[in-house]
Amino acid sequence: MNIIKKYNQSDEPAILALLKEGDMGAYEAIYNEYWPRLYGYVYNRLKSKEVAEEIIQEVFFSLWKKHKELQLTHSLSAYLFTAVKYQLLNYLKSDRIRRIYISNLAPGEQSDNSNEEHIAATDLKNTMEKEVSRLPEKCQQVFRMSRHEHLSITDIANTLNISHKTVENHLTKALRQLRMVLGHHLFIIFLLIGQ
Repeated sequence: MNIIKKYNQSDEPAILALLKEGDMGAYEAIYNEYWPRLYGYVYNRLKSKEVAEEIIQEVFFSLWKKHKELQLTHSLSAYLFTAVKYQLLNYLKSDRIRRIYISNLAPGEQSDNSNEEHIAATDLKNTMEKEVSRLPEKCQQVFRMSRHEHLSITDIANTLNISHKTVENHLTKALRQLRMVLGHHLFIIFLLIGQ
């Protein structure tokens, strides 16, 4: 079968059937088709490249994890955008709670705690760096290029001469490991404080 025909985006039932069978080519075709639109949707709302990428990566990771039992009541596009909206709302909720907490501190408390907050942020970064150093070497390299150098997945793939999908796999592995160790709320804080 012609590869272009096999992964023709206009034939959604066929590409979903291939995805359910674990066809990585179908997954990559979906990824390549929807990543730019989903990323644009999130970025336009958050204006943060890093957080937008994390949210989209989480959605695609979840899609692959559930590919065998995937049951869509609407289109694939509707499914992915709904998943992205859910992740976005979770992020905004966590961010709002953090902002409310900070705004509710008395002015004296905010200045008194600034040193403690700095120490806590430093401790969190050190913990995160320790966990990153436990990852496989290539995974560490990809994560640091994404997080510290703010390179896109395409730029990392081109620099390291590896596939787009391999970069995504390394990032997903790194983020999953950090989330497991840091917990969801600390992980969100880590994303917010940056490097």
